[in-house]
Amino acid sequence: MPKEIAPVWTPVALSSDLPVASVIPARLATAALAIWRAQSGTVSAVADRCPHRGMRLSHGFVRGEALSCIYHGWRYGKSGKCLAIPAHPSLTPPDAIRVATYRAGERDGVIWVTADENTADMPSNDGLTALRSIALSTTAETLAACIGTDLGENAIDWAIDGMKARLLIAPSGEDGMLLLHLLIESGASQAQKIAASNALEVLRRQAESAASRGEAA
Repeated sequence: MPKEIAPVWTPVALSSDLPVASVIPARLATAALAIWRAQSGTVSAVADRCPHRGMRLSHGFVRGEALSCIYHGWRYGKSGKCLAIPAHPSLTPPDAIRVATYRAGERDGVIWVTADENTADMPSNDGLTALRSIALSTTAETLAACIGTDLGENAIDWAIDGMKARLLIAPSGEDGMLLLHLLIESGASQAQKIAASNALEVLRRQAESAASRGEAA
């Protein structure tokens, strides 16, 4: 049976995918998320659903230190509490109006999220830094088999032309799809980065082809 992709910390996106004052969709194995970066640079993660009418908050916008729903502009702070309702500017929203929050952080160019507030710190990736992400239709076991290595705890160590690399594995939000984040040595040259990116595309084709033939490890 394939291993369940449900680590305590999930690598949901790359830091480079989330500029200041922006919001993107992401997910854990069991929850859709809106990941947003405040003007101060802080990253926050909330459930991707406005409590008002259910609009996806990942379609919203960031102003200063708050995330606003695109539908009626309800504004939420980092704690998840509703800060303001534009249709009722004199109203102080009650504490009960809030969106679920998740613990989020950044390390090695990766944005991590966990549903467990008491878990340890984010995983370390030993001098590696994020290069790029892709989504593909395969299993983690098939990926490891294509590389010819063992599957770690939702990560695969990989040598690309003698350069150390690692694939972080997460759910993509679509059935049968994985999200992969490729990390390579922090001091890699531009030529090495191009070679690693090309190797990832080759791996994608190999793994999806193997999966379509039912050749899971």
